[in-house]
Amino acid sequence: MVDLARELDDEDEGKAAAAAPKKKSSVMKILLIVFGVIVLLGGAVGGTLYLTGSHLLSAAASSGGDVKDKKGAKGKEETREALYFPIDPPFVVNFADQNQMRFLQITMDVMAYSPDAIDAVKKHLPVIRNNLVMLLSSQDAKTLFSLDGKQRLRQKCLEEIQKIIKEHTGKKGVEDVYFTSFVMQ
Repeated sequence: MVDLARELDDEDEGKAAAAAPKKKSSVMKILLIVFGVIVLLGGAVGGTLYLTGSHLLSAAASSGGDVKDKKGAKGKEETREALYFPIDPPFVVNFADQNQMRFLQITMDVMAYSPDAIDAVKKHLPVIRNNLVMLLSSQDAKTLFSLDGKQRLRQKCLEEIQKIIKEHTGKKGVEDVYFTSFVMQ
């Protein structure tokens, strides 16, 4: 009987010894899986930040401020962040095209680097809209069907807006004009 008890004790010790490595290996597997998930998530976040350009923003923040561009001979630094202002509502004008009435609808945004320029556009918007309506309604349909014609019209709109802003503020202010919608009928 004593031999039987001793055999049972030896068997229990063998099972306990076998269970300890299994328990240890399952904890190790869990740790490896958790570590792998953390590495994958870190890679995904890092890749997303890199592809969206957010790493550029953090580089600017770590350098101690905004990304700046030197402007002018006086050494004055100016922030070169583009500001956009939609000229609402869209322009709708009619014009004649060989005995046929045509309609043109254009939605446009102006771009400037200075908040003062955007404020000047807002302040003088009635004059800008008036002059642009006159300019748009004097166009030729054949010209506007081509890409080159649309580009020339966009340039004329920019020049007209810059002329108005310069008359009132002394600076051209607006850097560009974009057609965000262009419909001819």
